[in-house]
Amino acid sequence: MPNFCAAPNCTRKSTQSDLAFFRFPRDPARCQKWVENCRRADLEDKTPDQLNKHYRLCAKHFETSMICRTSPYRTVLRDNAIPTIFDLTSHLNNPHSRHRKRIKELSEDEIRTLKQKKIDETSEQEQKHKEINNSNAQNSNTEGGEEQDEDILPLTLEEKENKEYLKSLFEILILMGKQNIPLDGHEADEIPEGLFTPDNFQALLECRINSGEEVLRKRFETTAVNTLFCSKAQQKQMLEICESCIREETLREVRDSHFFSIITDDVVDIAGEEHLPVLVRFVDEAHNLREEFVGFLPYEADAEILAMKFHTTITEKWGLNMEYCRGQAYIVSSGFSSKMKVVASRLLEKYPQAVYTLCSSCALNMWLAKSVPVMGVSVALGTIEEVCSFFHRSPQLLLELDNVISVLFQNNEERGKELKEICHSQWTGRHDAFEILVDLLQALVLCLDGINNDTNIRWNNCIAGRAFVLCSAVTDFDFVVTIVVLKNVLSFTRAFGKNLQGQTSDVFFAASSLTAVLHSLNEVMENIEVYHEFWFEEATNLATKLDIQMKLPGKFRRAHQGNLECQLTSESYYKEALSVPTVEHIIQELKDIFSEQHLKALKCLSLVPSVMGQLKFNTSEEHHADMYRSDLPNPDTLSAELHCWRIKWKHRGKDIELPSTIYEALHCQTSSFFLMFMHC
Repeated sequence: MPNFCAAPNCTRKSTQSDLAFFRFPRDPARCQKWVENCRRADLEDKTPDQLNKHYRLCAKHFETSMICRTSPYRTVLRDNAIPTIFDLTSHLNNPHSRHRKRIKELSEDEIRTLKQKKIDETSEQEQKHKEINNSNAQNSNTEGGEEQDEDILPLTLEEKENKEYLKSLFEILILMGKQNIPLDGHEADEIPEGLFTPDNFQALLECRINSGEEVLRKRFETTAVNTLFCSKAQQKQMLEICESCIREETLREVRDSHFFSIITDDVVDIAGEEHLPVLVRFVDEAHNLREEFVGFLPYEADAEILAMKFHTTITEKWGLNMEYCRGQAYIVSSGFSSKMKVVASRLLEKYPQAVYTLCSSCALNMWLAKSVPVMGVSVALGTIEEVCSFFHRSPQLLLELDNVISVLFQNNEERGKELKEICHSQWTGRHDAFEILVDLLQALVLCLDGINNDTNIRWNNCIAGRAFVLCSAVTDFDFVVTIVVLKNVLSFTRAFGKNLQGQTSDVFFAASSLTAVLHSLNEVMENIEVYHEFWFEEATNLATKLDIQMKLPGKFRRAHQGNLECQLTSESYYKEALSVPTVEHIIQELKDIFSEQHLKALKCLSLVPSVMGQLKFNTSEEHHADMYRSDLPNPDTLSAELHCWRIKWKHRGKDIELPSTIYEALHCQTSSFFLMFMHC
């Protein structure tokens, strides 16, 4: 979506010009000067924040001395820049034309005041120039005429060479980062003793030297062959500089866009310590949706301390205003979800519009399963990930699994082919992962057992040993019961979750189906005795088929050893320890994640033209959009603008297809009327 220049008699927009466009400043004093110089009466009653969000001036209205080009891709204004170049008369040549950007007519008193102000400013600048010149003359006399402004001194030959050298190093570093190439190369135990092997960074340096990079060649032509061209300490310093620059540039873009969401990824281990990757999701000036990594946060054991440090880092260290945060989503493994829920709750208490939501890249069923506070569920999820990773270690292992599936599904080749295709993907993140696992369990057990007991010695000890461990894990009765219960409980949310990751219209209609999902789960809870009986019977039948002994978990048996009063059966144990807490937790989690605010936000998707079309343009967006009313530059015109938006798409041309996403609608040329209305 293009930017339009707010200056009177200026028709430039960003899509038709290479000129830079600048936001109105947030500083009230500077912003007032910009408005006064623009001479637009309709801008005088707007706040600096509204002007900063929705109005721009192109570079043609600034003196060249006010503009800095910090890089080939970025142009900025000086901190004290004021627009002074305006065309305030050309409209007089055509008095019958209509002007959206009306020029304020000045009275004689106002003209005299402006003239006097201009004279005062000019005399003040001349006085400053005289003082500076006198000061420079005195310094020149006392210091023998040496240049005082070090910034204008030409670089020495050595400084130029150092600059070019650092430029080459950073270019290599950035290339490696973009291509996801590690700085290190071979592990120390992989290199034969006495042989010098450069790491990846050093190897790329050598490649550039051999390709004729003169600066690097001069730098290293006299060094020994096994000397490090760039030490680990230097590489670390360069990485820190790159990290700081990239983060600051990203955060600047986020601050300019105002509104953003916070996302965290799974906890990672860095140098033996757990860290939480933090990302921001925002719409940039070109109206492109972006998700950018901004840094790692040390993962604290105490949830309250983690919440406090999380907030402090975002607001104080990174300088983001959480008042503009409109969403928060956390992707974490089992065991960490309860802590991140505390973080979300604390942020919601301070910032009610930072809606706690599900991350769009995560399947609802897997997210719910990871959040279940039952140890058996966490163990089962870990086992599932390890099994999937094991078979993806090599094509030979996947081929072995394919062969077993082919034998087991001879009578249902279509399902066998489907399962083989699924096994070659990262199926553990699917909505129906537990249904797939139950169907695959026999094949997994037979394949793992075959690898462990292979008489032809096709597999090394490491693979055979790992297969034995995993086979033992998946043939544990506790694992079988857990995946069967998860499969059945999460079957009620599968379609709902799949729609949430579907087309925009699917997401919109999914919001209305939550009530039915909760009703079904509450019915299950009310009749848990009956439902659990069916689930447990399915688990025991599967265990019998795989020759797995039905027994209580070893930990429970050891805790109650010798207790004659404990007559708990396996069925009743798993009902109380697994089925009941799982169903209760999923009901509560759905209520928490899909709060009233979240559902209202989803209902706002009725603004998307394709959804409007499915609803026959009989929609009531204003009621749901109330939660964002305070974010609008002109809240009072919301009803009128929504009406115009609906009419615009309802009476579109026959050859115009309805945009199916928010971003298609914003980038569509047919929405330019509303863009001009907003900017002008």
